[in-house]
Amino acid sequence: MLRLALILHIFIGSTLAGSAVIAALVTGYSTLWSILIAALAGFIAAVPVSAIIARKLYGG
Repeated sequence: MLRLALILHIFIGSTLAGSAVIAALVTGYSTLWSILIAALAGFIAAVPVSAIIARKLYGG
């Protein structure tokens, strides 16, 4: 299950990080640090999401 969660995290993390960066840019936060923080927040938020999806796919 860990391998599936890591593979899912690659895709889900990049999706959430990209969405967070777009949201930061739309709301007017266009400095380097705000964009990096938004990307990091999306990447970290993908950890529990990918774990939940991997658990659901394994039927647990």
